Amino acid sequence: MPPLTPVAEAVADRLALFVSGMREEAVEYGPDAGAMLDAAASTLIGGKRLRARFCHAGWRAVARMDAPGIAEPDALWDVCAALEIFQSAALVHDDLIDNSDTRRGRPAAHRALEGSHRDSGWSGDAAAFGRSSAVLLGDLLVAWSDDLLEQGLDGHPQAAAVRREYARMRRDVTTGQFLDIAEESAWSVNATESHLERALRIASLKSARYSIEQPLVLGGALAGGSAPQLDALRRFGHPLGMAFQLRDDVLGVFGDAAVTGKPAGDDLREGKRTALVALTRSRVDRATRDLLDEMIGDDDLTAEQVAVVQSMMTGSGALDELEAMIERYTTAADDALADAPLASEAVSDLRELARAATHRAA
Repeated sequence: MPPLTPVAEAVADRLALFVSGMREEAVEYGPDAGAMLDAAASTLIGGKRLRARFCHAGWRAVARMDAPGIAEPDALWDVCAALEIFQSAALVHDDLIDNSDTRRGRPAAHRALEGSHRDSGWSGDAAAFGRSSAVLLGDLLVAWSDDLLEQGLDGHPQAAAVRREYARMRRDVTTGQFLDIAEESAWSVNATESHLERALRIASLKSARYSIEQPLVLGGALAGGSAPQLDALRRFGHPLGMAFQLRDDVLGVFGDAAVTGKPAGDDLREGKRTALVALTRSRVDRATRDLLDEMIGDDDLTAEQVAVVQSMMTGSGALDELEAMIERYTTAADDALADAPLASEAVSDLRELARAATHRAA
């Protein structure tokens, strides 16, 4: 595992302190509740800390415009850590919805809870317990995220602006998640030529805004950013977020399981109607399209069948077209930084984060 960045290390420390406090408060709930807290704490281990890093970068871009040496306030680390807790909540629910077995190379939360039920020798259906518990675990993590956010914003002059953006982020990602689920069925009654637009709308709501744009703006808002500064962060963050999600679409089909922590082709088994799928469907003949539709959403899709889909995507030129889209979005993000009213040192960091977000294997 690569060493933690200074931001990731600071966020990890803040998360550890917060979880310790939650454990102390939960002692009166008894040992069974303690097991749920263990599960919650486990979800906060690992990950790229991408949202925290962008939130930190957004703060620096604004705060250090006129005060280059200003130190990071405690409120910033609380907001960064709150974002990471909300991300864990989203992943718990996402894995449950997608019936995924693994996350970051470990059992997904609902599978871990299922295993805990079985190992404890409890009666009843272990799988049902795991699913039900994961719903509640995700809810608990959302509550934790709110708790930590409010801790950081207590008495802060920019609290109202940060709360508004955070609330918008939660609405966007929840709606995007619903649209993602809906599209697994709705694609069949919509024209092929509309599929790419629909997939990009989902990518925007479910990932682009939530993963990059809104964390940047949250950091900038916390620093008291002006309207032009926050607009510059949005114009950079949204296209970069789109490029980030399209890279995820590629990794969901072509990624190395040893690096991504999830089996290759999992997006296909889960029935994801991504931009890559939409581009492929628009470029193949009817018979190939029918075969592709038959395989997407098949839980038992074999490695050989995944290879067939990969061949469709590369042979049709869909993968190359998607890579070109990623490049266009990345260029648009970089262009947004030109003459932006942001601290120059932070602009360099934003460009480095952009490279890390789009040129990755996991």
